[in-house]
Amino acid sequence: MTGFFITASGTGIGKTFLTTGLLHCYINQGKYAHALKPVLSGFDPETADESDSGLLLAASGQDVTLKNIKAITPWRFAAPLSPDMAARREGKIIDFDAIVHFSREAVNKNGTVFIEGVGGVAVPLTNTHTVLDWIESIALPTILITGSYLGAISHALTAIESVRHRNVSIAAIVVNESETSTVPLEETARVISRFSAQTPCLTMPRAIDKHASIFTKLAEILERHRVR
Repeated sequence: MTGFFITASGTGIGKTFLTTGLLHCYINQGKYAHALKPVLSGFDPETADESDSGLLLAASGQDVTLKNIKAITPWRFAAPLSPDMAARREGKIIDFDAIVHFSREAVNKNGTVFIEGVGGVAVPLTNTHTVLDWIESIALPTILITGSYLGAISHALTAIESVRHRNVSIAAIVVNESETSTVPLEETARVISRFSAQTPCLTMPRAIDKHASIFTKLAEILERHRVR
């Protein structure tokens, strides 16, 4: 089994967009791939098909049912807050060890699994654990997505430093063009690249016609990273 953990420098950056794009790319190439979104805040069963989990299921060719959503997203909460806060609103406590076990079990199956995190790398999952602890515990190569908004460079470099401090490899960095960005996309990526050693850094412009080739390039990078 090959696995990658998809995380971000913050929330609303484009993790699900990136994950669904990779799923389409792998499946179109005849490769078996699937995705998990173990933890999800802001979930409404009435609009399940619009949720991150629903989009991941659709991208992998599965029916968007509550049963299938439960299979890839066991921890779902209504409030659009950090998981620990959202769980507390419902009188629940998240079992960190259970999340780690669920993730590791997925890595033992066939094909390539993309595990999509929640929020950014430092989002709290429990009273004592963050997404970064989760990433470290399952030790999968990470794909980090960030934006191009003003301030994104600092957020990206902080996330990169945090992940590397835990001895987790970063397979690729993707700079997703922010809708309200006042900073040129390529310039943002060049600066991030200067501080990210040899890690490939790709840009994701908002132009839809360029997305397919970018996901193909990213998939090639991931395959090379896998065979190291």
